[in-house]
Amino acid sequence: MDDYPYFNMDRFSTVRPQIQPDDVYNIWRSEFDGAYQEGTMFILTMHPHITGHGSRVAILERLINYMKSRPGVWFATHEEIARYVGKK
Repeated sequence: MDDYPYFNMDRFSTVRPQIQPDDVYNIWRSEFDGAYQEGTMFILTMHPHITGHGSRVAILERLINYMKSRPGVWFATHEEIARYVGKK
């Protein structure tokens, strides 16, 4: 999952995002739900110049709160995940 395809815009052309932040929230939430149900990882790549706008930060906060409401969810760095997998 990446924020770029949904929110990227080219400031030197007329290319602008055509999707609303709430629609992206619903996509990310559905992807998380699928990963949660399968017991796998959900990794979201975000760029500060893309997600770092008010409406986008708001959906990120909603998503984090939603994920925290699920039992057993673990927020980890890539290093923490690598160490966890290396112990198995």
